[in-house]
Amino acid sequence: MTTRDPLHHALHAPGPRPLPDEAARLLHTLDAPPRLAAHLRLVHDVAYELVEWLAERCPGIQLDRQAVLFGAATHDVGKASHVRELSGPGSAHEEAGRDLLLALGVTPDRARFAATHAAWTLPGIGLEDLLVSLADKIWKNKRVQELEDLVVRRLAEASGRTVWEEFLALDDMLTAVGEGAQERLAFQTAHPV
Repeated sequence: MTTRDPLHHALHAPGPRPLPDEAARLLHTLDAPPRLAAHLRLVHDVAYELVEWLAERCPGIQLDRQAVLFGAATHDVGKASHVRELSGPGSAHEEAGRDLLLALGVTPDRARFAATHAAWTLPGIGLEDLLVSLADKIWKNKRVQELEDLVVRRLAEASGRTVWEEFLALDDMLTAVGEGAQERLAFQTAHPV
C-alpha cells in the first residue's frame, strides 16, 4: 500500500482523529470507499468530543466510552456494500452493516451500532447508541429535536440536574460542534466515492 492509495489517504490525512485500529483494519478488509472512511473519521471525531464533554459534565455516568467510539467509527460500514447510499438516501446499509461486522468477527454488542444509528426510538436503545446517532447528525450541524430530547432525558436522569439544565448545556455543546460543519463537509467531499 502506498500513500497514493485513496483509502489510506482518507484514513490518515491530516484532520479528524484517526479511527480505532480495529475499525481501520475492517475498512481495509472491505476495501471501503475513501469517502466512507472520511465520513467515519468525522463522526468518530465528533463522538470523541461528545464523550469527553460528557465525562467532564457527568463524571459518574455509566457509559462504555470505547463502544461509543467504535460504534461511531463503524456505524455506516454497510455503505461499503451499498455505495449509492454514500451520496443519496437509503437505509439498506444499516442491517447490512451489522451483518457485515458480525461476519468479520465483531461482537454483537459492537456491531449493533450499524443497525441502531438511525433507530434511536427503538426499545432498549442505550445512551451509547444515542450518542452515536447524535454524532452522526451533529457532525454536519443537523439538529434532530427528538434525538436530542432523548439524550437530555438520559443526562438528567444520570446527573440529577433538571431537564432544562441539561438541555441548555447540550445545546451549547452541539452549537459549538456544529460551527465546524463546513470544514468537516469539505474534508469528506475531498475524498472520492
